[in-house]
Amino acid sequence: MTDSTMAAIAEAMSLGAQGDPAGARERMTALWRTVGAAGDPLHRCTIAHYLADLFDDPAEALTWDVRALDAAEALTDERVRAHHEGLSVAGFYPSLHLNLADNFRRLGSFDAAHRHLDQARAGTHALADDGYGSVVRAGIANVEAALADRSTDRLPSH
Repeated sequence: MTDSTMAAIAEAMSLGAQGDPAGARERMTALWRTVGAAGDPLHRCTIAHYLADLFDDPAEALTWDVRALDAAEALTDERVRAHHEGLSVAGFYPSLHLNLADNFRRLGSFDAAHRHLDQARAGTHALADDGYGSVVRAGIANVEAALADRSTDRLPSH
């Protein structure tokens, strides 16, 4: 059975990928209101995770990334596997913590950034050796290098 909310999220994400971040933000925000703060944790996690990427302001992105992490805490493997058999909740955490680390870094909160980067790195055992795993591992390396330079600049990968 098709999950209409996940399909709507994918449609909104494609707007952003096609160069319409404002349209994607508008659709994702509308989906967030529809799902609600107590709605399906997979929907909340996915919406918040992708919505964060649509904001240039690291404080706004941080708000959505915290919501994504909060929703992930309510997720079960059973729920994520109902959406896609190959998923596990543990596989979500490296990316979620990576995004938080990058937001904190951009805000100049380097200690918090290091803590989340450590959590991202610690969770990489749950990632497959595939394109997604490679992207997350490369992101960890990029944020780590930016932290070493104490840079608050936006990285091209984010």
